[in-house]
Amino acid sequence: MINPMSFNPIQTQSVKLPDTNSIKDKATPSEMTQSFGDFLKNAIDGVSSQEQNAQAMNDQYVLGNVDVSQVMIASQQAELGLQLTSQIRNKVIEAYQEIMRMQI
Repeated sequence: MINPMSFNPIQTQSVKLPDTNSIKDKATPSEMTQSFGDFLKNAIDGVSSQEQNAQAMNDQYVLGNVDVSQVMIASQQAELGLQLTSQIRNKVIEAYQEIMRMQI
């Protein structure tokens, strides 16, 4: 039997924002774009890992190794992470469309 405490249903992601004063002097636009791309990739990987955790908890529940409350917490975390990602994507698309509508 697997110890229910071996699964960590609460996965948090710590995001360290770069110091804008040091970036102005050191980073090129290409480097800034790459760091933003890395940030997005890490965020999407975090959502993916939450979904995988929810699936693993569901499998363990079917086997009778974990409580239903742990499964529900993991699935809600995965759902909230996906909703947040969708909302961020929507805001980025809206911002892009607004920039494209600007007259130069």
